Amino acid sequence: MPPAQSSHTPKPLRHVIRISQLAYMACAFLLFAVSFPIFGWPVAFSWLLILPIIAVYLVARLRTTVSPDGLEVRSTFSKRTLAWDDVKGFRFPKRSWARAELTDGTEVTLPAVSFVRLPEIAIASGGRITDPYASAAEAFAAKEAEEEEAEAEAESEVAENSQDQPEEKRP
Repeated sequence: MPPAQSSHTPKPLRHVIRISQLAYMACAFLLFAVSFPIFGWPVAFSWLLILPIIAVYLVARLRTTVSPDGLEVRSTFSKRTLAWDDVKGFRFPKRSWARAELTDGTEVTLPAVSFVRLPEIAIASGGRITDPYASAAEAFAAKEAEEEEAEAEAESEVAENSQDQPEEKRP
């Protein structure tokens, strides 16, 4: 259950997660690479021009939008909206995009979402998804504070013990 909104906290906005815009440079390089066979033998290789066009389409189309209402997933040919009540959790396979596990047992691939993007999802979800980095940082800070407190307590005990012992007389 997300935390209650208060008057002094801003309402989380929609956050769009896309493939990096640098991917367009890769599309341009692909166009450059396929141009050599096309110029060499246009009749046989002119169909290769469709590859950079498909790559640009995929870079522009694939995205996941996170909002307080849910997830909007745009894949190659479809668009799907998932309410937060339908999402049971996330799975992050190695070398692949994240998957949303739904309450009905199915999975939906979330384009361009990886584990690194989880803090962004946590902010945009309005608290429905927890940020593991923030939790780890809080736990680390709590552990450090506890260690400092124990160290200060040990130092105060040593100081008390040294005051309780009588000083030795020197001849």
